[in-house]
Amino acid sequence: MSKIVKRTLDFFELFAEHQRPLSLSEISRLLDIPVSSCHDVLQSLQERGYLYELGPRGGYYPTLRLHRLAGKIAENDPVLLRAEIKLRALRDKFDESVSLSRVQGAQATYLLVFEPSHALRFLVHVGEHLRALHATSAGKAVLGTLTPAEREKAYRGIDFVPFTDKTLKTLDALRAEIDASLARGWFANREESVPGATTLSCRFVWNRSIFIVTVAGPTFRIEPKFDEVVAELVATCQALEAPG
Repeated sequence: MSKIVKRTLDFFELFAEHQRPLSLSEISRLLDIPVSSCHDVLQSLQERGYLYELGPRGGYYPTLRLHRLAGKIAENDPVLLRAEIKLRALRDKFDESVSLSRVQGAQATYLLVFEPSHALRFLVHVGEHLRALHATSAGKAVLGTLTPAEREKAYRGIDFVPFTDKTLKTLDALRAEIDASLARGWFANREESVPGATTLSCRFVWNRSIFIVTVAGPTFRIEPKFDEVVAELVATCQALEAPG
């Protein structure tokens, strides 16, 4: 990633993390970059209207310009426009977390997350990447999108970290799991990445890109409706893949 782009994004993520005005010296210290470099970025963002200074020694804070631009971008995102209604309906039907991610090679990035009403929930965040290919349903779905040769290459790069006592421990076990999942058309993670959590994933292709829809929740809530969630998840992905 370009150093300038990365540094600019670091600024906005820092403000989001701390949620208060930050001084030049604080930004320099927190990002571990020279004061002169911080000053250059601050000046540029001020000139473009993305930051303002509260007053002498009052610190800097983002304006609403980025928020308004982001809103316009999100309102016209073709993937979100296509998927939002159906994924929100899936969330509402089962009141569990529902997420959408886009596959790129042997990785995927979360684009959309719908939260349930329950206090006990299992969530990912927009912009995050998958945690593990071998221990999550979305990760297994990513492996399922690869050609056999690409999949074997990805397998060789997996460190079988045992997140729980149910995490798949061997390459043979993972191969068998992916083959079975491809045959049935959906992927499962039954407490393999987080104790007490079950996730289900299914893929669809749109505009020559591969996307994954995941339903996640506590095992005690998911298991009684497991088959129903699978059926609805598969139907949702089939509908999203259909033309129109």
